[in-house]
Amino acid sequence: MPSHTPEELFSSTAPYYARYRPGYDPALYDMLAARFGLDGSEHVLDLGTGTGVIALPLARLVGHVTAVDPEPGMLDEGRRLVGERGINNIEWRLGDSTTLRGMHLSPVLLTVMGAAFHWMDRDQVLRDLDRLIEPRGAVVLASGGAPGDVEPAPWLQIIADVRTRYLGPARRAGAGTYSHPRERHQEVLVRSPFSDISIARWDRTVTRTLDDVVGLQFSYSYSSPAQLGDRKNAFERDLRQALTEFSPAGVFHEVVRTEAITATRP
Repeated sequence: MPSHTPEELFSSTAPYYARYRPGYDPALYDMLAARFGLDGSEHVLDLGTGTGVIALPLARLVGHVTAVDPEPGMLDEGRRLVGERGINNIEWRLGDSTTLRGMHLSPVLLTVMGAAFHWMDRDQVLRDLDRLIEPRGAVVLASGGAPGDVEPAPWLQIIADVRTRYLGPARRAGAGTYSHPRERHQEVLVRSPFSDISIARWDRTVTRTLDDVVGLQFSYSYSSPAQLGDRKNAFERDLRQALTEFSPAGVFHEVVRTEAITATRP
């Protein structure tokens, strides 16, 4: 099977990512506003922003968001979205966790990260953020929780079976495969400068159509259009057939978790 660079994989997911990812629970932003007294003047960093899943809702609460991502296609999609929504306080920057020191960023109150944190050298990026985050500031890690924290919807196994037929049992990531880090984020944070940790979780039920479920699969790097290549149409056909057999009404419910780990200095 041909390999792809991470840039190719993530670029091909960008329009699907923006349209089909459910985003994080609105309660996350309410919690941040209350805890840090956000008054529209703060500067925050969204590291690994993707298409701005966190940056866009956060922008209404703070003065300025610097949204950093290594994939130009993701940034372009984010710029398109802010243009549609009339948001003008997000600065989109090309970069990643390894380029922080050379980006000449202004101090920030918060650094927020979504699922991108598990791709990083977590210990190193936290040391680098210690130089950037203001004394009363924090690192905020938003995710869907660790694998297995929430009982998966039964139709997810149907998707996994079809994906395995086309791409094999491992989740592919570029030239290799991806496996979730064994060490949980909070274990890494405990030995970092940001060792004072609190965790909040919110669960909600998301209802999707067949088109939504299929589109969502193309938002993941391990089943991206680039990964599937010329088998994308066949994969979509077989996936639609299998899901329709499971739910002829074309309605799919899933409990989706938002987990926020907020880490400050002691």
